[in-house]
Amino acid sequence: MNIVCVGGGPAGLYFGLLMKLRHPTHAVTVVERNRPGDTFGWGVVFSDQTLGRLAQADPPSARAILQAFNHWDAIDVHFKGATVTSHGHGFCGIGRKRLLDILQARCRELGVELVFETRIEDVPALARRYRADLVVAADGVNSAIRQQYAAAFQPEVEERRCRFVWLGTRKRFDAFTFAFEETEHGWFQAHAYQYDGETSTFIIETPDATWRASGLADMDQEQALAFCERLFARHLDGHALMANAAHLRGSSMWIRFPRQACRTWVHPIEVDGRRVPLVLMGDAAHTAHFSIGSGTKLALEDAIGLADELQGEGDLFAALSRYQDARLVEVLKLQSAARNSMEWFENVARYTAMEAEQFAYSLLTRSQRLSHENLRLRDAAYVEGFEHRFAVAAARAAGVEPPSGAVPPMFTPYKVRGVLLKNRVVVSPMAQYCAVDGVVGDFHLAHLGVRALGGAALVMAEMTCVSADARITPGCPGLYTQAQMLAWRRIVDFVHTASDAKIGIQLGHAGAKGSTRPMWDGIDLPLEHGNWPLLSASSQQYLDGVSQVAREATGEDLDRIKQDFVRAAEAACEAGFDWLELHCAHGYLLSSFISPLTNRRQDDYGGSLENRCRYPLEVFAAVRAAWPADRPISVRISSHDWVEGGITPQDAVAIARLFRAAGADMIDCSSGQVSKREKPVFGRMFQTPFADRIRNEAGIPTIAVGGIYEADHVNGIIAAGRADLCAVARPHLANPAWTLMEAARIGYTGAAWPRQYRAGKQQLERNLERERQLQAASSGLSPQQAAARLLES
Repeated sequence: MNIVCVGGGPAGLYFGLLMKLRHPTHAVTVVERNRPGDTFGWGVVFSDQTLGRLAQADPPSARAILQAFNHWDAIDVHFKGATVTSHGHGFCGIGRKRLLDILQARCRELGVELVFETRIEDVPALARRYRADLVVAADGVNSAIRQQYAAAFQPEVEERRCRFVWLGTRKRFDAFTFAFEETEHGWFQAHAYQYDGETSTFIIETPDATWRASGLADMDQEQALAFCERLFARHLDGHALMANAAHLRGSSMWIRFPRQACRTWVHPIEVDGRRVPLVLMGDAAHTAHFSIGSGTKLALEDAIGLADELQGEGDLFAALSRYQDARLVEVLKLQSAARNSMEWFENVARYTAMEAEQFAYSLLTRSQRLSHENLRLRDAAYVEGFEHRFAVAAARAAGVEPPSGAVPPMFTPYKVRGVLLKNRVVVSPMAQYCAVDGVVGDFHLAHLGVRALGGAALVMAEMTCVSADARITPGCPGLYTQAQMLAWRRIVDFVHTASDAKIGIQLGHAGAKGSTRPMWDGIDLPLEHGNWPLLSASSQQYLDGVSQVAREATGEDLDRIKQDFVRAAEAACEAGFDWLELHCAHGYLLSSFISPLTNRRQDDYGGSLENRCRYPLEVFAAVRAAWPADRPISVRISSHDWVEGGITPQDAVAIARLFRAAGADMIDCSSGQVSKREKPVFGRMFQTPFADRIRNEAGIPTIAVGGIYEADHVNGIIAAGRADLCAVARPHLANPAWTLMEAARIGYTGAAWPRQYRAGKQQLERNLERERQLQAASSGLSPQQAAARLLES
């Protein structure tokens, strides 16, 4: 084959040498527009895992790279005058120029032709000149080839919020260093690491608004360097900052990160009647934020992946298709982690109310690739110390005796008003559709009772409807009759008697999503007969052409429904519930007022977000007044409608602030189910970012939900301050003792069940004794005789 690679960066050079190494008869040419020694930027970072892949792909170049690397395993986080250090991270830094020198030398050694100072403007002409069978575009983030064939590659480019500048310094850092400094205009952060015997990379980043307010947009390069040296003086120890991009003048050295992805990486071009494939590689195809050191890593792994697929003698286009499919998945994974990391740094101010220990933990786990247990594997002493300090602070806040040793964050206590939770795990409210005329029975006693015995601190009953016409299905429980209240009291009494868990109830009104069949008979389908009329904020049909049409609720309707909520709250108090949640999510009645997708009212309850929240807040105020002051109320909201024009996470922060001002104790941060047009992005802990943002921007405790299924998830969420409680649903359906089993799995014995079950056993023995006495009194038998008869039976 004749192969031409456009772009002499790490991706193009590495791919060229791999192809020549594996197929010496191939003619491989790398064409670069700059001179051999030209490069911009300072050092690049690889993880130990990436180095392992390089060693497998080409041992000689890997050895040369390793010999030039500066290795470290610690991360230092400098924040508010404190330094937090975590070990075991295994990174290496190398100068970008040194890396290119090594790859260029290896290319020459293998016979790859290197052509410099050649700008490519006509790809077919290039292919014709070299009689190319394959053209690889590795011409970087500003790829001219990608832009020329944009219609085929379909690039999506998103310019991000922060400005950053890539600098160097002679200050040598012993660890990968994150330093944070506050100015009157906002926060700046530095990412610094040593990459050779005398030089370190020093990247400075800040939101665009802070950058402009600080005057950096109007400074020349020399003035900007002086500004940064003053700002980070305590981390530089008198060393200067250096720029090596002399071609960039003034503020143009500060750039905004372009997050980029292409839908297609392979495109055939016509060259003298031949179909020659043009394929993207490295930054030309994708980018990932520098905060996880991923750009060069991705580029080199692209080169390995493409060389692997071209190893055989099969169809060239089929091989390129396999390369695209495999690398798209890997890039998506890393871009997802990089996006989490990037967004953390874009919103540093969100976390600056934290103490240094938790701030550093939040930073370390920002991408969700590094979990609590993974941190423990890397640095057990760091995690043990963090857990102990966190547990002591949690115990003091809850008013209980602090522990003497480390406690996993998920098993620390939490107090809300007068309710003390033994840990941070909540059994989510999960619809069961097994009530009869709104009355719960033995099924619910078993369902909720066994989960109360399973180790969770709080067990939430499913959405309980405030009136008969508020039900989702005929099988939904209610709290609008005395019989319903007494049935609930039986379950609450059991939970309180047999366990040390608390039990809560979620009150709601189905609105336009009511009068439907149980989910196993067809999700959201209306009843075949016996339907009842529906109400909503505005007239709507949840399933177009299928659902009933709900009419717009009148003022009289709203007054009645508010009183229904108050009556249900009073009944919940009489039943003995410890916790109440108001359901304002998922398109049900109160949610339908909040979302602009379902609220088109022209009165005081429509229009602005504040107006749309007015009725749910009126209901909340009435329920709060009816509910005991020493018992909490949480509010479940849809933090994202996942539909253009619907509620956004930014709106969710504003909604949370309104409920906080009204007296809400927590926000239960769910999302979606408001419109069938939604396009949610599912994944592990996929809704936790909503809880994180609301907690740390709106200043109200939150409950995280969605895709949480391991102790590792809960520990990381609680430790990082992303939420205060974690609600776990499906894992509790599969295993009612999920909390206890997870405790056993991570080796934590403080949550062991014997004490809990012993308490239940003792209470059951007391009940049995009372039963014996009652039987004895009624039959004339002595207690001993009654006991013997009971044993015989």
